[in-house]
Amino acid sequence: MHNETHETHETTAGAASGTRIDIDHDLCVGAGQCALIAPSVFTQDDDGFSELIPGREDGAGDPMVREAVRACPVSAITVTEAAV
Repeated sequence: MHNETHETHETTAGAASGTRIDIDHDLCVGAGQCALIAPSVFTQDDDGFSELIPGREDGAGDPMVREAVRACPVSAITVTEAAV
């Protein structure tokens, strides 16, 4: 079991663009769908669990991020947009 606590990944760019991607590491099972669908944003750590690529925490404008969220079999990834 992956014992890492829930992590929120946000950078200044993410805050400025209003987009934030969160990966709940308590839910992640390492299916890797996110990394297959949006490899410019997601990767997997040495244990196979999802991670955001440094500098891409805001999704980097990748249109496949939302598809990666939908493809996660355990709904461990969320994308939130700041209200304007």
